[in-house]
Amino acid sequence: MHEAGGSQTVTENDRSEHSPHGKAELCPPAVRLYEEALKTGRLSRADVSIAPCLLDLSLLHPDPWNDTWLRPTPPSAALAHLLQPVSREIEERLQLAATLSRSLLPLTAVEHGDPNMAITVLEGIATIQASINEAAAMATEEILTAQPGSDRPPETLQAALTNAHTAIRRGARIRHIYQHPARYSGSVRGYISQVPEQHLQVRTTELTVERLIIIDRTVAYIPASADRNTALRIGHPALVAYLIQVYEVLWAQAVPLAENQHTAAPDTPVTAVQLSIARLLTEGHVDDVVARKMGISVRTCRAHIAKLMQALGATSRTHLGALIVRSGISELPNSPAACENSVRQP
Repeated sequence: MHEAGGSQTVTENDRSEHSPHGKAELCPPAVRLYEEALKTGRLSRADVSIAPCLLDLSLLHPDPWNDTWLRPTPPSAALAHLLQPVSREIEERLQLAATLSRSLLPLTAVEHGDPNMAITVLEGIATIQASINEAAAMATEEILTAQPGSDRPPETLQAALTNAHTAIRRGARIRHIYQHPARYSGSVRGYISQVPEQHLQVRTTELTVERLIIIDRTVAYIPASADRNTALRIGHPALVAYLIQVYEVLWAQAVPLAENQHTAAPDTPVTAVQLSIARLLTEGHVDDVVARKMGISVRTCRAHIAKLMQALGATSRTHLGALIVRSGISELPNSPAACENSVRQP
């Protein structure tokens, strides 16, 4: 389209590019037409039919001398006009935020009694670790942890080491419970060697433990899914107190890391790990289940079984089972069977 004294402003491409859009947006044809109007000082009213957003946003206004033409509104004036409602809304929201803050901030010190507010679901390893890090950074008394398995990823141990040093600087003590195989983990030993001995106590247990972290006896973390990608952050005093009791029972039954772990009969050189495996074998568990309960790989489990067979002089797995029962390993003090028998005695 041509106008006297003007240029071709509307093309077929402009018509094809125009499509419905938000009321606060400019389509590509509108941008080109507005730019043309700013350069020439006017725009044919007919051209604007493909870009009604120019009129909706008051970027063009009628020419007072000729109603077939439209004059462009300067961009600075148009922007100030369009931002007025946005600025007004922002100001209203800020006033609302200030009013709510004045009303609710004084009440943040009031302890709530809703137990549902004291349990938070955390999803994702990064989210869980960030919450633990935040709580550990504020610890001033004690951090208690129970960790399953025999090894831990380097990044997890590095985060634990950072948290430990932060807590120790604030005067907190640390207690860890691992499973027996962790005694032979180089990564766990490396972590322990970097924490001041006077601030750290470590024990191991043959029991299958699940992850548990308690910080300053006020907040606890437990897994909420089998893959441990979801966790619960518990702040309810009664629940935390119960978890502390569970931890103390585990702690009382666990063996200090410094103690000698050759706990079988005096003439049988069997380690605590092999002793635990022997007990599980006498209960009828297969290798996969034994490995899972011990927190070790099946390959490592079978290596321990081979050493157990060698120590007892077994020629087969069936022979091993008979020798374990005959040797009385499963009846040694502190074993589950021995404890059960002692309870039954009058």
